[in-house]
Amino acid sequence: MHPFTYLRAREPQEALALAEEDRGTEFLAGGTDMLQLLKDNVRKPDRLVDIGRLKGLDTIEPSASGLRLGALAKMGAVADHPAVRDGYPVIAQALLASASPQLRNMATIGGNLLQRTRCPYFRDTATPCGKRDPGAACSAIDGENRLHAILGGSDRCVATHASDLAVALVALDAIVVVQNARGERRVPLDEFYLLPGDTPERENALERGELIVAVEVQATARRSLYWKMRDRASFEFAVASAAVALDIDGGVIRQARIALGGVGTKPWRAHEAERSLTGARPQRDAFEAAASQAVAGARPLAQNAFKIKLAQEVVVRALATLGA
Repeated sequence: MHPFTYLRAREPQEALALAEEDRGTEFLAGGTDMLQLLKDNVRKPDRLVDIGRLKGLDTIEPSASGLRLGALAKMGAVADHPAVRDGYPVIAQALLASASPQLRNMATIGGNLLQRTRCPYFRDTATPCGKRDPGAACSAIDGENRLHAILGGSDRCVATHASDLAVALVALDAIVVVQNARGERRVPLDEFYLLPGDTPERENALERGELIVAVEVQATARRSLYWKMRDRASFEFAVASAAVALDIDGGVIRQARIALGGVGTKPWRAHEAERSLTGARPQRDAFEAAASQAVAGARPLAQNAFKIKLAQEVVVRALATLGA
């Protein structure tokens, strides 16, 4: 493990100041992903600033206009909160599908959104990886790529995004509230995550010295669902998943929201699929047409072409369950 200095911040401004003064500073919250990356020498900070006890960032605040989740709120607490279970079941279901109870009681909302890919080449420092070492080749393109992305990949990276929660939040047009030394800025989560392109090492819109402080959801989503397919029933990352929400009135779909997980280099919002459902009746033929739109433009690799059909089936099942 690379040696580092450990510091504990008492308030957000102190954490931001510490990050600003040393380019080699990283933040530590629940640590469920960071500690493993440190042990594997994937991340090598010069200084680790513990933000896990910052006051005021662990709140869960439902209101008439939506939901605000503090970045340090624990995944388990959010999944169990009555306002989340009743008003945003897609969020609760995504969290419950994400990890074991022990991990959910440690991991934070902000940390979950910033977790790194589970691509084995990224986590094995003996193999080339452009996400880990800028400019290096992507070992997965001609290697073991069954679990890699079919949407949003590039010649530099085809690693899938790991977060179930992010898929649910992207479907709900969630906003990330980011704090820096000058104040706060708000970024739509769908825009927060970046496609790999030629710079796969840059995964999100965070700048140096910035910190996620909250996530806000304004869309109501009582009729919503997260459907996840994985290789085993116990704790496992998605092979393909879908977060869907439907507004049905008078037997007609007034609005649909669809995002895919396990198949994209970022949580994949399916806008064309949503538009195809607007005004349609909640029937299987409409769901199948939307599912086809959801994977339009897919570029499968040698071992993962099956994900095209699997992703479509996941979307159809999720929509059919909601529309029943």
